[in-house]
Amino acid sequence: MTLLACDLGGTRMKIGVVRDGSLLAQTALPANSQLGLAPRLPVLKAAWLSLLADLKLTPDACAGISMAYPSIIDATSGRVLDSYGKFADAMDIDLRAWAQRELGLPLAIDNDARMATIGEWRAGAGRGCDDLVMMTLGTGLGAGAIIQGRVLRGKHGQAGILGGHLTVRYDGGRLCSCGNLGCAEAEASTACLTELARAHADFAASPLAREPVLDFAAVFNHAKAGDSCALALRDHSINVWATLAVSLIHAYDPERLILGGGIMASAAVILPAVRAHVARHAHTPWGQVRVVASALGDNAALVAGEWLLSEQFPDP
Repeated sequence: MTLLACDLGGTRMKIGVVRDGSLLAQTALPANSQLGLAPRLPVLKAAWLSLLADLKLTPDACAGISMAYPSIIDATSGRVLDSYGKFADAMDIDLRAWAQRELGLPLAIDNDARMATIGEWRAGAGRGCDDLVMMTLGTGLGAGAIIQGRVLRGKHGQAGILGGHLTVRYDGGRLCSCGNLGCAEAEASTACLTELARAHADFAASPLAREPVLDFAAVFNHAKAGDSCALALRDHSINVWATLAVSLIHAYDPERLILGGGIMASAAVILPAVRAHVARHAHTPWGQVRVVASALGDNAALVAGEWLLSEQFPDP
């Protein structure tokens, strides 16, 4: 099966052509999510057509489109149900109708973190395990769960994916885009990093204040050099992620916990810390949860597209 795939993140649109679980071609473009989804759809179409042309293929060689999207999705209609501060116009767009009109293809869509989980389950760090949970650390904090070989969705499509919106600070927690206070995502994600850094007493004197782009790569780099502000941000964030990991284990009873997302470029620091915290604090009398890094990285949600298309559009 050949399909067009995309993973619309808060920062980047990852775009590819997938065949039989492998990426034939891919590219990435700025998401510009603050401008809305409608202006990005022609850009997305053009990127797919360019990739297909490079492969000497046309859209009619494809079985369909898969879209990983950073929100709750109605699996029946394929409609986006909330914006969470990204692509504010998406709830008013019928993406399946757009795909048929512009490319003549069916479109399967699901939450981006859930799709990354599916990708790792089918072809990555979760292979051979039918009980797993995944955390994605990036612009936001995502999650997904596979329980006894079934993708967890729930009645309204939000089961499993709101891990980043579990409360980690009940007292004085920051306001989250979901409306809750003290969510993990509001306390330790790229989306809130600049505000967290500026609130630190040592920020003005920190090299972080002179970074053209303040991201976790910069935080981990300057923490390694001993900068006090970077060390505080790094340690605070790891504590939030590790606390969230234990909550996900208690909620979903997995045998394997996968850590993915762009922040995991610093896996050499993050992974041992989360493993140690889980070993100390997770209540698993049956044994130890294996804590592992994503094997597919940014490609996980793209690779999941074939499975999703087959699920949402099964052969008659």
